[in-house]
Formats: sequence, C-alpha cells, structure tokens
Amino acid sequence: MNAFMSDMPDTREKPKGGSPGRAGDRSARPEPAPLRLTDTTLRDAHQSLLATRLRLEDMLPAVEMLDEVGFHSLEVWGGATFDACLRFLGEDPWERLRELRRRFKKSRLQMLLRGQNLVGYRHYPDDVVAEFVRRAVGNGIDVMRIFDALNDVRNMEKAIEVAKAEGAHVQGTVCYTISPIHGVDSFAATARELAELGVDSICLKDMAGIIAPYDAEAVVRRIKEEVGLPVQLHCHHTSGMAAMAYLKAAEAGVDAVDTAISTMAMGTSQPPTESIVAALAGTPRDTGLDLDLLARIAAYFKEVRKKYRDFDVGTTVDVNVIRYQIPGGMYSNFVSQLEEQNALDRLPDVLAELPRLRKEMGYPPLVTPSSQIVGTQAVLNVLGGERFKLVTKETKAYMKGLYGRPPGPVDEEVRRKVIGDEEPVTVRPADLLPPGLEEAEKEVSPLAESVEDVLSYALLPQVARKFLEERLAARTRVDQSLLEDLRDQEARKVYPTP
Repeated sequence: MNAFMSDMPDTREKPKGGSPGRAGDRSARPEPAPLRLTDTTLRDAHQSLLATRLRLEDMLPAVEMLDEVGFHSLEVWGGATFDACLRFLGEDPWERLRELRRRFKKSRLQMLLRGQNLVGYRHYPDDVVAEFVRRAVGNGIDVMRIFDALNDVRNMEKAIEVAKAEGAHVQGTVCYTISPIHGVDSFAATARELAELGVDSICLKDMAGIIAPYDAEAVVRRIKEEVGLPVQLHCHHTSGMAAMAYLKAAEAGVDAVDTAISTMAMGTSQPPTESIVAALAGTPRDTGLDLDLLARIAAYFKEVRKKYRDFDVGTTVDVNVIRYQIPGGMYSNFVSQLEEQNALDRLPDVLAELPRLRKEMGYPPLVTPSSQIVGTQAVLNVLGGERFKLVTKETKAYMKGLYGRPPGPVDEEVRRKVIGDEEPVTVRPADLLPPGLEEAEKEVSPLAESVEDVLSYALLPQVARKFLEERLAARTRVDQSLLEDLRDQEARKVYPTP
C-alpha cells in the first residue's frame, strides 16, 4: 500500500518502508493521477452551515449512497461535532462513530483532531490524548487529520505517535494564514517538521477561506517538491475563491481536496463536489466519480437541510473575509458580541484592533482556539476603554506559552501587561500537565459505563456529566441531579443527640 492509500484497502495496515510518497523521496514527478475527493458533508459542511446540528438519524439514510461514490475518504467525526453531540443533540459521539462504521462497508472514515486539544478547547495530558486516539481508531477512524492552531508541531507529537502505532493513516496539517511572517517558506518548513515525525500525508488547511488560487498553487508545489509526501488541500468557500484554488492546486499536483455535496456546499462550507467533478472531467485529473449518483445524494440533503433552517447561515460569499482576512465565523461573532453590549457601532474599531493585537501576539493563525482567544481580547480592548484593562484567562495562558510557541515574536511590553514579571514557559505545554485519566475516572465512575464515557468527561466535564446523568435518568427514570440534591440536604441536617 502506498503512503496515500490505494483505492479501497484496509487503511489500518501500516505503510511499508520505502513506499512511494514517503518523506525524502524526490524521484521524478509521476504522471497526473485522478484527483481524489474527501467528502465533508457529515462533519465540516454541517458544522459550517448548520451550527453542527445534523443528527445521526438524518445521516444514516444517505450512507449507502455515499459509500458507493468512491470518495478518497469521508470526514464524519471530530472538530466541533463531539461537543455538539453531547451539548445540543443528546447523542453519544462515540456511538455515532460506531454506528457510521457499521454502516459504511467500503469507505475510509476520517476525523479532525486539534492536536493536544483533541476535540476540546484546552491542552489535555498525554495519557488522555493517547487513550482518546486509541479509542477513536478502535471505534472506526481510518484517517486522522491532526493540526495545531499555532503550527507548533510539539503539540501534535503525541497524537501522531499514537495514531501511527494504532495503524491509522496520519495526516499532518499546516494551518494556512496570511501575515508578514507566514509564506511559502514557513509552510514548507512546518511540513518538513511533520514529515520528520512520520506522518503519511500533509494537509494544507485554509480554515478562513482566504487562500488565493496562485498562492495555493505555489504552496502545494513547494511542499510536493521539498517534502515528498502526498498533499491534500482543505478550503472553505467563504471568500468565493476555494474552487479556483483547487483548480490551481490540481495543476500543481495536489493529491486530494475536500468537497461537500452541492446542497451542503459553498458559503462557509467547502466547494461543491459535483462542480469539481465536472470541471476535471476528460482531463488527466478526472475524478471518475458518477454525477448521477452525486445528484441523488444532493437531492436527499436538499430536503434534510430544510429541517435545520433555524440554524442555517446560508451560502453567500462573505467579502469581509477578503477585506479583513479573518474567518467568516469570527466576523459574525464580533457582530453578535457587540450587539449584546449595544455597541455595534464599535465594530470598525474592533476590526482595526484585530491586526494590531494579532501582531502583538506573534501572528497566530485564526483557527480554534486561537481565533476565539484573539477575537474576544480584541473586543475587550475596544469596549474596556483601555487596552488590556480586561484580560481573559485564555489570553494570559497564551502569553505564558501554555498553548504552545507563538509563530512569531510576542510584544514583550504587552506580555508584561498581561502576565507581569512571570516568565513564559518554553517547554512543550503538555509536559507540565499531570496525568488526568485516572482522576477523571474517579470523578465520573458512578455514571460512566465505558472508557469512552470517561474520556468524554475528561474533555468536557460539565457537558459530559449532564449528558451521562440524563442518559442514566432515561434508563432508570430517576433524576440523578434531584437525587444528589436530596443527598446534600440529608448530609446538612443536624439531628439532636439521643
């Protein structure tokens, strides 16, 4: 099996040494091959368009059709879906994965993992990371795309190591952004670091939808030439440039791209699958996918999407992404936060503050969780009347180095305002964390029925506990929160001595 996986093998087979596409293999460029497509409909598409609300019951009727297409892989898990299952949908994310694995007979299933953040919003101890990755692969994940918001490969090391050991195809990720310190050279350097860790392929991840077509061509070409690994491009259609970026990347030799079925595509989602298939038909990069089958899938999701109209953000191009070079969701969050404070007139001030703050913080790429950290602090700097008069705990942790190494130098005067004379850490942040799995098990043991339940609690304690309590109440018809209140009341009673 080559390093980017042939058509339908078991992807948990470990790549053979010396196979084509391994790091350092710079033999003559092969003839153009069909462009492979990863479908995001069951994960990133609905996360982007429908606030991650797509339920398993609305996925399952489409599984058989999706399984017949011949996608490179289907992204079905990870990102915000884990949290949304527990918090909003009353679904067990692990059971969702197991059920999808049972239904998909031919296709590889893929997930997005936030490095040491897993599918949460902070760094987790190595024992939690290792067990989560093992269980994700064991429950059905074939391809694990691993990224870090700061492109700090130290924060990806443990997940990469364990995923490789478990036999998954490991895709190391380079987060694309625009800044004075980011460019073709820096992205290629990150890709080389990932190759040295033994990843099987590289993903160039344009989470904001801001990569221009000729920039996509340049970055893909450089990584292909220098790193020698297969390259996949992930874009959002927010700016309207993503499909053009895919075409130029295809000309540069990109091996795969991410798309969504047309009725779940565009806007903040990915480019439509059918358009890419049609555009490349009859060329050396012809995908070979069946447009008639894709049309049937599109018709199904057109109807399903109507059920989620209350969450639907639409599919228009957001020019603010191009103007301000920020993710579309970040701009809408600014509007929402300022409306809540009756301060929407300060939006231009926030947008002016953002690039200044980002420079002071070392130009972090704007992806979860750094986009939330930078965005919230920008709003506080404007509304607080004085810059850094109000500072979030996440901004303090960032300035302490607890999220990792910033891409560029941090403004030291700003750092002192935020953390005083405290010295920032220089080690891998997770090295400072004690093991957490055993403690989580102790805390949630009355409710947990599996290691997966313990992991859910370790990642999202309050959200997972509520889910597990409600699950138990549904089975026993006993409200555990009321029962605990009664126990607390009983414990506080004072009885007279006989």
